[in-house]
Amino acid sequence: MPSNLTNSYRVVDVFTNTPFEGNPLAVFPDASGMDTATMQKIAKELNLSETTFVFPATRPDCVAKVRIFTPVKEMDFAGHPTIGTGYVLMKEGIIHEETKNFMLEESIGPVPVHVDKGLNPLIWLCTPPITSGMTFDRLICAQAIGIRSEDLIDISPQLLSAGNPTLFIAVKDKEAVDRVHLNFEKIDSLKKIYPDKFCQFVFTPTPEGAYSRMFAPDYGIIEDPATGSSTGPLAQYMMQHNLISASSGTRFISEQGTKMGRKSILHVHIKGMNGKEGIFVGGHVTPISECVMKL
Repeated sequence: MPSNLTNSYRVVDVFTNTPFEGNPLAVFPDASGMDTATMQKIAKELNLSETTFVFPATRPDCVAKVRIFTPVKEMDFAGHPTIGTGYVLMKEGIIHEETKNFMLEESIGPVPVHVDKGLNPLIWLCTPPITSGMTFDRLICAQAIGIRSEDLIDISPQLLSAGNPTLFIAVKDKEAVDRVHLNFEKIDSLKKIYPDKFCQFVFTPTPEGAYSRMFAPDYGIIEDPATGSSTGPLAQYMMQHNLISASSGTRFISEQGTKMGRKSILHVHIKGMNGKEGIFVGGHVTPISECVMKL
């Protein structure tokens, strides 16, 4: 670990206009001199869902390179870190505040970001390509999340990924979503079927879009207040099962984190039929603190 290293960072709440709601994020806008081990230790120390570290871009089409860490693992891509980091880089002057479109270099590749300007900017990311994976038995999934099989909507839970494999489980109402609690013995049964790391995303359709919770113990996150990387795949899953319209221009919101006291509002905009022109996930960002870390 480097010695005598002093670095400033900001903490912001993403997908909210209200302090201490949404998903908190720490952003180090200049991580020069930090090695991977140091970044991982800092992320573990801060113990947020994710912490980001910014470096000069290695690609000419990107404004910065962003590395994203949970308390236990570096991520190829994540949603609230992309949106929150974009906000901080504008506040730091690394990205001009009038810039509406830019790309951030992440391990998954360049991620396009768009900003709807105004007194309260809405920052959007374009979801990376989504892949569809295997389906799972409804009963096993219900047992893994601690509810009854009859609480599930009659569609197969399925893995989808835009960089982070996520198991989507649709249930009948908000009350069932709020009753979810992980049964780790039964989750081990799922791991025998799919041994790689994955998240469990539980939701119910609502008139506004979806009411959601997400669990990621594989990544050191028991419950995540807001999961932008899973919300694009959520839209894909809901479209393929006719839970939302697949028409171009469809917009909806996913409310997540409410049960844990960190209500988050994730905006979704589907461009092109079935999202052929992109699935965009957006949110507001609220600044919380400016800090200095000395190592």
